[in-house]
Amino acid sequence: MGHALIVEDDADAARMMAQLVASEGFSAATAQSLGEARRQMALQQPDVVLLDLKLPDGNGMALLDETELIGNSEVVLMTGHASLETSIQALRFGAADYLIKPVSARQLQGILSRVMKPSVLLDEVRSLHEDLHRTGRFGHLVGTSAPMERVYEQIARVAGTSVTVFVTGESGTGKELVARSVHDLSRRRARPFLAVNCGAISPNLIESEIFGHEKGSFTGAERQHQGFFERAHGGTLFLDEITEMPLELQVKLLRVLETGTFMRVGSTTPLETDVRVIAASNRDPAQAVAQGKFREDLHYRLNVFPLDLPPLRDRLDDLPLLVRHFLAEMGRRENATKRATPAAMERLAQYRWPGNVRELRNVLQRAWVMSPDADITDQWLPRNPAQQVASLPASVRPPAAPARADGRIEVAVGTPLADVERQVILATLDHYAHHKERTAAALGVSLKTLYNRLKEYGL
Repeated sequence: MGHALIVEDDADAARMMAQLVASEGFSAATAQSLGEARRQMALQQPDVVLLDLKLPDGNGMALLDETELIGNSEVVLMTGHASLETSIQALRFGAADYLIKPVSARQLQGILSRVMKPSVLLDEVRSLHEDLHRTGRFGHLVGTSAPMERVYEQIARVAGTSVTVFVTGESGTGKELVARSVHDLSRRRARPFLAVNCGAISPNLIESEIFGHEKGSFTGAERQHQGFFERAHGGTLFLDEITEMPLELQVKLLRVLETGTFMRVGSTTPLETDVRVIAASNRDPAQAVAQGKFREDLHYRLNVFPLDLPPLRDRLDDLPLLVRHFLAEMGRRENATKRATPAAMERLAQYRWPGNVRELRNVLQRAWVMSPDADITDQWLPRNPAQQVASLPASVRPPAAPARADGRIEVAVGTPLADVERQVILATLDHYAHHKERTAAALGVSLKTLYNRLKEYGL
């Protein structure tokens, strides 16, 4: 049976919380000041401290500075509202979570169900680092390069807290794997991890999918539907491509983050939710804010702990390890063994990888299928556009677009429109380091249209 210490200056509130704690199988002690809390902790080390911030003899945060007294206790802050400042304070001082006052039974049950001594989490992080040095893996992630070491350090630091995380990085860098690693190292690991791509759901359905709906709330709503916030209760909700969420829904998401409550579509009854949100975007969030596509207040609320993933071109030291990992994964699935030849590894190292690790996996899968024997050669591996153009006969090579230092191109009067289009596309592609998704977005065309044009140009 665990032991809880409730540090709360309101005697009635403390007594009520002690009863709730006892109903969850914990023994409970109460303290109405910092001094009394210190005495209680000296008498019996609690498993969890429910700590009010405003006490008669000082701020509850002062207790967190006394590491010898806190020892191996999990600390949960109690606050009147879930402000951004509270989240940052909880992270800075090492608090595991926070409760919004007045504390509800459901909130408290969720907290107590996740009580885990900090030393347990530290041991797990230590074990993951040992696995990293032995196998090159850290949870769901693969790589031992310096940029990835920094990512692992941040995951280990934030996983044991309850603060929101904002993962940024180019498409294909592994943002969902980061979110899963944070969840698996957190106190919420026994509860669901749900991932939703905000850009892949119809704007007409996304509110219903995230918050749920009542029967008859709109045409086709033949039954009550639980949204992601209900299904992920107690666990982690990963909101990928958050900058693609409609603005009117961003307002409702902000309210959930600040109050811990939401309403299904067609309902007027608020429901409580206990979910940790991890958001992600392959766009620059600040740029999305400037463009009016992402609410600034929501950005601040989600960006408590920013975590940026490096593109594959900035971590090429990990390429051999990733190739071995993916080929071993395919080998287990296909019950066969294949390896990349030195020439293949050289070709892979020269490629720019605009699609990052996801593209690498897809390239290796294709090469696996096309290679008739155990050796994967460079025959079926991609080349950079400049290398592809150089290999074409001079008669069919597309002309390079003349670009100035300021990124502009000059087009002579009377140039055929088709040639103008080609020069603009190639210059923009070169400007974005041959990242096709960014190029298409900058040009205002679909990715399919861009691919069709490049195919016409022999690229």
